Amino acid sequence: MKFILVLIFCFNILNLEAQDFAEKDSDSLETKESFLKSSTLPLSMITAGIIANNSQFEKDLRYDIRAKVGNDFQLQIDDYFQLVPIAEMYIADALGVKAKNHWFDQSKYLFISNVISAAITQGLKRITLKTRPDNSTNDSFPSGHTSFSFTNASVLMHEFRDSAPFLAYSGYFFSTTTSAFRMMNDRHWISDVLVGAGIGILATEVVYYLEPLKNFNPFKKNENISFVPMIDQNSQGFYFSYTF
Repeated sequence: MKFILVLIFCFNILNLEAQDFAEKDSDSLETKESFLKSSTLPLSMITAGIIANNSQFEKDLRYDIRAKVGNDFQLQIDDYFQLVPIAEMYIADALGVKAKNHWFDQSKYLFISNVISAAITQGLKRITLKTRPDNSTNDSFPSGHTSFSFTNASVLMHEFRDSAPFLAYSGYFFSTTTSAFRMMNDRHWISDVLVGAGIGILATEVVYYLEPLKNFNPFKKNENISFVPMIDQNSQGFYFSYTF
């Protein structure tokens, strides 16, 4: 029951955030005031995760989850769902769905956001040395799958919220599901996924607020060139194509 309530709480927060973003125009999002407002959700999630960290609540929640799904439950859907927002973005580009930025700028911000969130996540893992629920390793806090998936979902949201809201916010369904299965698979505690989600969202908000390398785009006048990053937890690469 506690697990279901937590999921409902997370979905409601994301829904409220989506409604809030939909009411703003793209210009206002570049202001300091809007950046501070959009940072409220991830900072709240990080705070909630820190409070829950090593608490009796998260221990009880873990036991409740395992009691519901069974101690032998393992379904590695989280390894794939974390990548879905990236696929959604580039498929939408290929289909001609209007986006906020050119595909190269999308790729640029996706890469930078993931570098920032991964650096913070991996740094905290090495500092905290928290044991995973299944006692496999001491790198539980925060969840890398979660920070990665929420970073991807947040980039998707920024790119398509004005032109295709359903597509834009669909990434959060996959990132939230990724987080849920990290707990159901006994790989992470609730605090791990809350902080991981907060890091992923906040890192992306910072990147879209600062817009690093904003004017760097050697492909903007070459629409027949596609250059797509291929990113997962263990490797990075690129897909390049030229249409004659």
